[in-house]
Amino acid sequence: MSEAAVECVVVGAGVVGLAVARALAKAGIEVMVLEREYGIGFETSSRNSEVIHAGIYYPKDSLKALTCVEGKRRLYAYCAAHGVPHKRLGKLIVACSEEELPLLDGIRARAAANGVEDLVALDARELRRLEPALAALGGLLSPSTGIIDSHALMLAYQGEAEAAGAMVVFRAPVEGGALRKDGFMLEIGGAEPMRLACRMLVNSAGLYAPALARRIAGIPAASIPRDYLCRGVYFTLSGKAPFSRLIYPVPEKAGLGVHLTLDLAGQARFGPDVEWIDRVDYTVDPRRGDGFYAAIRRYWPGLPDGALQPGYAGIRPKITGPGEAAGDFVVQGPQAHGIPGLVNLYGIESPGLTASLALADRVLACLAERESALAGAAGAG
Repeated sequence: MSEAAVECVVVGAGVVGLAVARALAKAGIEVMVLEREYGIGFETSSRNSEVIHAGIYYPKDSLKALTCVEGKRRLYAYCAAHGVPHKRLGKLIVACSEEELPLLDGIRARAAANGVEDLVALDARELRRLEPALAALGGLLSPSTGIIDSHALMLAYQGEAEAAGAMVVFRAPVEGGALRKDGFMLEIGGAEPMRLACRMLVNSAGLYAPALARRIAGIPAASIPRDYLCRGVYFTLSGKAPFSRLIYPVPEKAGLGVHLTLDLAGQARFGPDVEWIDRVDYTVDPRRGDGFYAAIRRYWPGLPDGALQPGYAGIRPKITGPGEAAGDFVVQGPQAHGIPGLVNLYGIESPGLTASLALADRVLACLAERESALAGAAGAG
């Protein structure tokens, strides 16, 4: 079996892995991205709502809140500078019952705590003025929410990473590995199996990040969270939607409810719903659409019968299970697991796309700890 060596390996060519590779390569680090599939963003990154989130719902000072708010600002600037298609459409968060109205105050307060202070409270008449087809008793307008071409964003990240010297290798699953005194030795599968040594390792494997960590000998088992899979399916609308903004009901426990989003061509899609599953499965059961009609008609009573058609499914890489509070992003560096040069990214679900640039900088900072430690040890010697 052949052997090779590289300074840093990033596992996973999703939007966060590519953002990380870009940041590392631009910092002068030799980077190789290993992706098990045949293209970028094959799973979570290409199976979402393609929304640039404002940073509204997350607990104050959580990593989700901090990286979303920072990432949103930087992402809009990045898209403008690199020609990535996007639109700042705005989003309406709507209450459709008297019981839901008080929840809007809590959402607005949480947003303000996160530094999102541009939400505008609207009554039923003001909502109808903005979106005549909408039925709701009250709502909040988030003007800084937008939509993006996620594949174009990933191509931009990939292009910048490669221009700075990074390599992206497809069909290269990491089957296992082990810690060494000077870094890591990885076992790479695929058509041409090989062993690959690296000084630094970033585990950005998304749904498979905890499983990958468990396959690398020497990573403390207690540092690896349990992984859960939460599938959400989307249905698309046949015909043109009578909305110009995104429409979100007030959030539910495992997600943001069956919301309406628009793509850059104006096509409406609804979802995702919530279904806890035991294995990765992207099947969309057309019968699940039956439950969508009632949820959507709470805020759009004019939805015609038979207007929904199966779209696609996405899976949230959860690190907390059913009935538990939603987990925060985990950017786990040496201070957490004690291994120099290793960063594990766990539970990077929504708003991971929005937060991608900010998350990449945090990974870079974690890896800089290793170099500082090595420099200190050399100085002491």
